[in-house]
Amino acid sequence: MGKMINCIKLGVESEGLDFPPVPGELGQKILDNVSKEAWQAWLKQQTMIINENRLNLSEEAARKYLRQQMEYYFFAGK
Repeated sequence: MGKMINCIKLGVESEGLDFPPVPGELGQKILDNVSKEAWQAWLKQQTMIINENRLNLSEEAARKYLRQQMEYYFFAGK
């Protein structure tokens, strides 16, 4: 079992991620505050966002939009 963290998304103490899921400061913030369970929920949400908006992740604008959605999903109002 990995380290336990207080998950900012679920509001409970849960097992944290093993490594930053994205590079940079945002990845470290997610590593420190988001549980594995919440990350899996994000992956499902991310898939819906990509499909509904028909995002082409080879385009910089699409990646930027998805990153903004990720920040909002985990940290809006926190």
